[in-house]
This record gives sequence, structure tokens and C-alpha cells, in this order.
Amino acid sequence: MKLIEAYKIAVQAGIKNDPRPEKDVEQILKDAKETYDKLEDGKKEFFDLERLWNPYTDTRLSFGDPDTIVKKLMWGIDIGTGEMLLADRLREKGMDISAVVGHHPLGLAKSPFPEVMSMQSDMYHSAGVPINIAEGIMDKRIDEVHRSVMASNYNQSVDAARLLNIPLLSIHTPADNMVQRFLENMFKKEDPKYVGDIIDLLMTVPEYKEASKQNSPPEIIAGKKKGRAGKIVFKMTGGTSGPKEIYEKMAQAGVGTAVGMHFPDNHIDEAKKYNINIVVAGHMSSDSLGVNLIADLWEKKGVETIPFSGLIRVSRN
Repeated sequence: MKLIEAYKIAVQAGIKNDPRPEKDVEQILKDAKETYDKLEDGKKEFFDLERLWNPYTDTRLSFGDPDTIVKKLMWGIDIGTGEMLLADRLREKGMDISAVVGHHPLGLAKSPFPEVMSMQSDMYHSAGVPINIAEGIMDKRIDEVHRSVMASNYNQSVDAARLLNIPLLSIHTPADNMVQRFLENMFKKEDPKYVGDIIDLLMTVPEYKEASKQNSPPEIIAGKKKGRAGKIVFKMTGGTSGPKEIYEKMAQAGVGTAVGMHFPDNHIDEAKKYNINIVVAGHMSSDSLGVNLIADLWEKKGVETIPFSGLIRVSRN
């Protein structure tokens, strides 16, 4: 399989499992095409052409030939210069590594990644928050995150990849969409009553079991084990943490518990203020679950995933 084919499989899986209606995701691509067509010829060279088929700005092939034949992909949660050097060292020792894949955005995917946060408005709307209120609250937070990434050394790992001549791809939101859908489907079927039941249910998932063995289990950060969970909302996708102001609106919408990979302290304080339970499922474990669901699709095509940099590899094939 070619690297571009693996990339497109991941993007299509993300679209299929996107929390938004598929027509809304398709509209993003249509809008990108319309924007590109209206550009003057002198400005088209600066347009990111991957926007024409990939709706996730935090997922990009930042270096390498897209037609590279891939057999083994080294996939980690965070990729820096050290990870690229490790991949190169393993190549020197005879390991056939076709490319490196990172989960968190880097290179071409780093600066524009806040754009994917807009999907959180739809997620909060699905939970009962009016869409105009969700969008109004989210806009300020998206701007805040955008300003923060403007200062990032976005190409550090890409420069290392270029010097070592190792293709480098990052897949973020498609994998996060996978874990969001996976957990929503599981919890809809099991319908846990108490907050403690949420922990028990998460502990049936291999990635959370393994993380627990490494002293990183799912935890209740706000609420109590015997407290009733009420309406459960998952926050596993959408770029990064949303605005703390959303908890008041979620409480008004009847949300009882929020389950996510991680939560900032100011989110926890707000959740407690409005008596919303908070369950931290785990960052590396949740990211691993989403990554694994995509790696399994590649595995069916004969491509092996070599886990490192925080990835807990579990195959479901």
C-alpha cells in the first residue's frame, strides 16, 4: 500500500465516524473548493490543496513522497526530533520502517489545527445546548488557541524528518473521532447508572486496562462513585479543550457527566460549580484507542504498526 492510500483510509474513517452529520463535513470540502476557485492565480500557490479532500486541518503529510510503499509504520502519540532519531537508529539496525506517524499535530497540521475545534459546537448542540450559544462560546476559545499555536516551532520534527529522509504523517482528529464513536456506542448499549459504573465500563477496554497497570487508570475528578451519572457526554474529539463557560450551558441542557481524555483545572472548577460529574478516561489510553482503530484498518491491508512514544497498541483484528 502507498503512504497516500494509508493517509486517505484514515481520513475516510474519520469522516465516517465524525460526530457531525456527513453532509456538514462534505460542506467543509465544498467551501474549500469554492474558496480555491475564487483565488487569483498568484495566490493559489499558497493554498493548502489537501483541504480539497481532507476536512481535518490537524491531519497532514508534512514530509515525504506520498507514493512511498509502506509495510511498517512507526506510530507514536507525540513526535519530536528524538522520535525521528530513534526511527533512524532502528532503520540502521535493520528494522524496515517505511514512515513515522504522529498523533498530535505537527508541521503543516500544527498552525491550522484550531479550525477543527468548531466541531465542538455541534457536539454541545447534540447534548442540548442551542447552536448559537455553543458557537458564540466556542469562537472565543478557538481564537485563544489559534494565538497560542502561532508561537509554536511547528516544523521542528519535520526538519528532522527531512534531514533523515523519513516520511512523516500526523493523524489527529480522524483517530479522535474513532474513540468518540467507539465509546458513545458502547455506553449507549450498556447505559451505566452511577459514575462508578462509568469507570467499570471503561476498564473493560484493553487500552484502559493497560494504562491502569502503568498507574494511569480512569479517574473520577468531580463527583462520587455512587452519584448518578445522568446524561453522559463524551469529549474525545474536537482538537483540544473547549471553553470553561460551556459547563453552565451543559447543566442547563441536562448533562450529568462529562467524560474526556483530560480536563484543565478551570474546567473542573466550573463543572463542580454546576454539579456536573467529571471522569478523566486518560489521555494516552484514549488516544491509543482511537489510533488503534485506524491502525487496524491498515493492518487489514498488510501494514504493520510499530507502537512507541505513548501508543498502547491493541489489535482488534
